Amino acid sequence: MKKILLTLCCVITFSMSYAQSNLDIANVYIKRANSVIEESINYKEALSLFEKAMKYMDTITSPEIASLGSRIYFELENYREAKKYSKQFFLVSKNRKSDMYQQQLDLFVTINEELELQIAEEKRIEAERIKKEKELQRIDSLKTVWKAASEKLAIKVDSIYSFNKNNYALYSKEGKFGVINDVGSIVVEASEFPYGISFEGYIVLQNKKEDPNKIFYFNTYKGTGNMLPNPSDFNSISTHFGEVMLPRSNGRLVTYPNNSYEPMIYDLNVKKVVKVSNQKDLLKTLKKGDIIRKYNKDGEVKIEKEWYIFGGHLGGGVHPLYVEDDYNINAYLFSVDGTVSPANSKYKYLGAFHNNKIEAIKENERVWLNQNGTKVDDLKDAIANYEGNSKVVKLEDGKYQILKDGKIVKGTESLEKMVDYLRKFN
Repeated sequence: MKKILLTLCCVITFSMSYAQSNLDIANVYIKRANSVIEESINYKEALSLFEKAMKYMDTITSPEIASLGSRIYFELENYREAKKYSKQFFLVSKNRKSDMYQQQLDLFVTINEELELQIAEEKRIEAERIKKEKELQRIDSLKTVWKAASEKLAIKVDSIYSFNKNNYALYSKEGKFGVINDVGSIVVEASEFPYGISFEGYIVLQNKKEDPNKIFYFNTYKGTGNMLPNPSDFNSISTHFGEVMLPRSNGRLVTYPNNSYEPMIYDLNVKKVVKVSNQKDLLKTLKKGDIIRKYNKDGEVKIEKEWYIFGGHLGGGVHPLYVEDDYNINAYLFSVDGTVSPANSKYKYLGAFHNNKIEAIKENERVWLNQNGTKVDDLKDAIANYEGNSKVVKLEDGKYQILKDGKIVKGTESLEKMVDYLRKFN
């Protein structure tokens, strides 16, 4: 029992000694905090010293310490902590008539006033934050709606080529070509033709680049299109169109069907094959002008010492010439001066003559000739230059959109740019 009492006394003595030691350390920091305020009015440093003191104190029993804490936190505009220490002051202060009590009472009222203002400002800031958050949520919602509407106006194709002056262009999708206009309407679906070309206001689509047997043409002047007649409709033993030349602005398209002694010349405007209306009169005129020496009722002409099968008229007095049992063009007659140009040694295929120029092809090289077969400057497509205000934009996912007059357009539908769309709902 004596041992227990002795141990208990030691514990009590140690606790009292430890508590006394902590209080002494706390008082050192309190003293330093007061000195900093008196000497330099540095409340931040004073707060650091005060907080160190609080680590060594379990409970504040001194009115002076409570008052110091309240004053430090007040000066640093931490009114909640200032009020807490001010309340502690009134709990431990016994003398209500002292100057310190009156000063603390006055400070307490000021703290409450400032705290009310602070709380009101915090509420205002929080309300503003909630308002902004709701506005951002509303904007995000509008953006989601806009993106969905924008996606509906996206054009899912692989490529859109340049629009021409008549506001049409080729486009490609999955290896096929079609026709689109400058407001994003698909005019001809890209579903059948793997080759397409646009020239002088006409778009030609072929089921094969070489020797096609199906050709669709689109007239961008009229906004209409049609299939060319089958090659066999032109010549019963022809199975394909052979070489297909460029369409010209007068609507003439020249092709060279196989097994034929004349090219097929098609007028894309009136939708019919064009042939010499009175070949006999034409041959008589050529003979009279010493361009040919003879002709017969079978449509054969003699030039110098050679007989040829007369292959029609490409325009501008240019005539293809064939020889018996050979469906390949043998030569071209330029009747303006009587020049005969062998097809094999110069240009194998000629297109339609128009505006003083005729297309010529040899070994996949395209050049342009004048009326007597002399090479001239390349023909510039006057319809190629788009004059509208539509702009093709490629999106990140590879799709396309068309911007016109500041809006995304697709056919009859349109959508403002996102910034304008959001502004509309502001």
